[in-house]
Amino acid sequence: MEKYSQFRDRGSGIAPFFPIPTQSSGIYLPFHLFLLLIRLPILLTATLSYFFVLQWLPIGSLGKKASLWLILGAPGVWWIDLQIDGVKKGSLAKHHEARLPQPGSIIACSYTSPLDSLYLAAIFDPVFTASYPSTRLVHRISLFHAMFRAFQYPGLEPPKNEKLTDLQTLIKQYPGQAIVVYPECTTTNGRGILPFSPSLLTAPPEAKIFPISLRYTAGDITTPVPGSYVSFVWNLLSKPTHCIRVRIAESAHNTSQSPATRNSTSQTEREMLYDDRASSSDTLLNSEDAESMNAAEKRVLDKVAEALARLGRVKRVGLGLKDKDEFVKVWTKQRR
Repeated sequence: MEKYSQFRDRGSGIAPFFPIPTQSSGIYLPFHLFLLLIRLPILLTATLSYFFVLQWLPIGSLGKKASLWLILGAPGVWWIDLQIDGVKKGSLAKHHEARLPQPGSIIACSYTSPLDSLYLAAIFDPVFTASYPSTRLVHRISLFHAMFRAFQYPGLEPPKNEKLTDLQTLIKQYPGQAIVVYPECTTTNGRGILPFSPSLLTAPPEAKIFPISLRYTAGDITTPVPGSYVSFVWNLLSKPTHCIRVRIAESAHNTSQSPATRNSTSQTEREMLYDDRASSSDTLLNSEDAESMNAAEKRVLDKVAEALARLGRVKRVGLGLKDKDEFVKVWTKQRR
């Protein structure tokens, strides 16, 4: 494993891109195969029915959430361990409005598995976005795309000709929904928090930013390596149950947007944002701009990142998207 030492964080030794090994089935292999064969057609039927039929029908938010819970229930994702900062167990109803994401708020979530997006959709019915380290802007994506991105190669830059926007604009466009941001930009194995994209800095000062950590037991249903469809399906469907540990921190605010810096996006980005002819390549920050965050902006990102690390009981690491891109190249080459 020495050839992968460069992909461990120098300070902590954490390797956030390594797939978590699956425990051998041993004598339970026939039982695990039985579970896979029983659940696979149920999961496929529920998933295809929702994404190709039900989500386009006027079944309401409750009907859509019930369909999504059926998808989660098919592989045995039943046990949800929920804790909220500042709320004692059994007293959640008394603090519902203040402690949980509401329409108009922003969810800054850890990113480890396609189940992240599925769970958030089943609970909050939010708008999903994709972030990139090269720009403060995001682009809106569907639930299916958000799940599929967990299997994709790291995206250092937005797709060409993709129209980008900022979080403040999305909140105005979708006032009845929360906005989900994956500030790490790519999936990890859940053992570390990657450096953040600056996309959270386009949030309006009045919007609440809720850090949410999702962790799984067993952890082998995370997808830090792109294209791991077969191993993910096996790990998900062959085990009796899966537990999601959900931790929600107290809300934060984008305090960097003082009256003098209310529009933290660069002038070039603001001009391109409202130009119908603009593509993603027109809104990229150069390396100097990407590192030009002021102290107030860095404090905002640090506060959210520290909250995610605390909630997940992990540490922040210095490895970023470029490091994962290099890791994937080495990992893929060694597996050929």
